[in-house]
Amino acid sequence: MQVSDTTLDGVKLVTPHTNHEDYRGTYVELYNRERFRQHGIDLEFVEDDISTSTHHVLRGVHGDGKTWKLVSCLVGRFYLIVANNDPAHPQYRKWQGFTLSEGNRQQVLIPPKFGNGHVVMSDFAVFHYKQSSAYDRPSQFTLLWDDPAFNFWWPVRDPIISRRDLGLE
Repeated sequence: MQVSDTTLDGVKLVTPHTNHEDYRGTYVELYNRERFRQHGIDLEFVEDDISTSTHHVLRGVHGDGKTWKLVSCLVGRFYLIVANNDPAHPQYRKWQGFTLSEGNRQQVLIPPKFGNGHVVMSDFAVFHYKQSSAYDRPSQFTLLWDDPAFNFWWPVRDPIISRRDLGLE
């Protein structure tokens, strides 16, 4: 397993220890508590969630003040944005993009007070994330995908977006 710092304080890029492919298919170990602890990531994840989306669907940018997330792409490929939404932090409104896919099997560890959103770049994708606290919609913040204060770059011009992510709910 390889854990790398990113340009954002506290956000980590994780390459799984096991990522095997042969004539039968693939095998990957996405999470092993002891391996994560050996790399200084000692979190208790209490919930796993999956969302499925089709080409050019954009979900997010969402977060809260208490939850750590470990994000993976199980099927397909998506472009992930992670944004610092902590006004007390020197990197407030800084963000970084990552391409996660079933091919690279990389994961991104996202701390509390950071938002994340993704847009699907393949025909279909499965977004998986482990959370350190149970989903609590009322405690979440939503950053608009085109918020000029963040100036996000997305690899698509006209994504498919929910009413919530358009700021209508």
